[in-house]
Amino acid sequence: MGVIFKRTKILATLGPPTNSAEMIEKLAIAGVNGFRLNFSHGTYEERDEQIKWIREATSKTGKPVAILQDLQGPKIRLGILNENVDVHTGDEITLEYKAEHSGMTFPVQYNLAEKVKVGEPIYIFDGKIRTVVIDIPTDTAIKLRVENDGTLMSNKGINLPDTDFGGDILTAKDIRDVEYGATKDIDYVALSFVQSAEDIHNLRQMLVGLGSDAQIIAKIETKAAIVDKTLAEIIRASDGVMVARGDLAVEAGAEVVPIVQRRIISLCRRHGKLSIVATQMMASMVDAPEPTRAEVSDVSNAVVQGADTVMLSDETANGKFPIEAVMAMKKTILYTQEHEPVDLIHDPSLSNKKQLDAISVTAVKLAEQLGVDAIVAETKSGATADNIAAHRPNMPIISVTSELRTAQQLSLSYANRSYVRPDSEEAGYEIAQELKDTGYFGEGSATVIIVSGAQPGIIGMTDTIKVRVIE
Repeated sequence: MGVIFKRTKILATLGPPTNSAEMIEKLAIAGVNGFRLNFSHGTYEERDEQIKWIREATSKTGKPVAILQDLQGPKIRLGILNENVDVHTGDEITLEYKAEHSGMTFPVQYNLAEKVKVGEPIYIFDGKIRTVVIDIPTDTAIKLRVENDGTLMSNKGINLPDTDFGGDILTAKDIRDVEYGATKDIDYVALSFVQSAEDIHNLRQMLVGLGSDAQIIAKIETKAAIVDKTLAEIIRASDGVMVARGDLAVEAGAEVVPIVQRRIISLCRRHGKLSIVATQMMASMVDAPEPTRAEVSDVSNAVVQGADTVMLSDETANGKFPIEAVMAMKKTILYTQEHEPVDLIHDPSLSNKKQLDAISVTAVKLAEQLGVDAIVAETKSGATADNIAAHRPNMPIISVTSELRTAQQLSLSYANRSYVRPDSEEAGYEIAQELKDTGYFGEGSATVIIVSGAQPGIIGMTDTIKVRVIE
């Protein structure tokens, strides 16, 4: 096997240290396959510039990358406080929508009185201050009892693990952001604080209405979303899932997160959906040029579990060593994939596309039996390439498509390397020959398996497997 190619992809978040055309190009060269734009911060003018820079880097490097729009969702925060306030066990405090800070009454940026019930827990400042609802005195205020000592500060986040938002997770800001994104070159929209499949259906309806062909990533970060039946429904409804481990740890408990991560990756593989592992993967590299051993193990475990993509957040958005973080992640991925196979899943057959799955699994088995250099997938929508990727082959999947959007979306899919070429009966063979001529397969002849359809460019017509030797 002459091709050294990382099969698990890297998604990087843009922020002040990486907010330039030069840095975006450096990140792409270092190994980034997609860029996350965090819509909790920044202006549309800044986003316009970032999208332009990303696409310029793509054309310079010749490597399609994905752009992911991450919606803020109902990320509930305290408002501005006059000063930091120490609170103690047994204290009673009031959170009031759009109020001024006065004594033990604190402003909050969301009307919690409409959603919470007496007895529900509320965690403030990443769970550092735990409280319980004891009263809802008005239609804009809630009263809480503090359960441990701590300090309240302006703009700190609030988690409500037992509160049902009743399908109302798209805020007015999110809707404006979705409308903006629908007019831009966005490949994925990540929906925050998903509680049910209904949340995905609502966003899907909105995207279709706006004429957007972006795919939906469900962020799993609530207690409601990880109930077995609900989780399976969310995964089926979405195009992919992000394990958003920060808020999930606060809402469900840190000990729950590793098991939920493994379960989500397995379900995504079974349903042929994209899986992204996020939050604190290389967190120490915000301030240090080398990761800790625990962080390297974390990335390595995600690779062995079969994640499509691992994500950098603060490391590239606010860190001092963004390029080094990407390189450390890439090094870990490459070493792991060469020395440890991806975990098997109990039911490797995909549940939703029987004919395509039969062809995909046959292609992967044949490829591994023959020790070929790559599997080449001719694909219009990306479904064929995604389906092959779901079986986690140990060689590159070369995807050739006439759709630029498909090529960009496949940038985050396991082992995929995508190319945009016109539809033709020989598109797969021609791209393999092109790669051979540029030295991609190394010296000597190369053997590839080509998965295609009798009618190029027609979605859902994949029906052919060919073995080709490229001289």
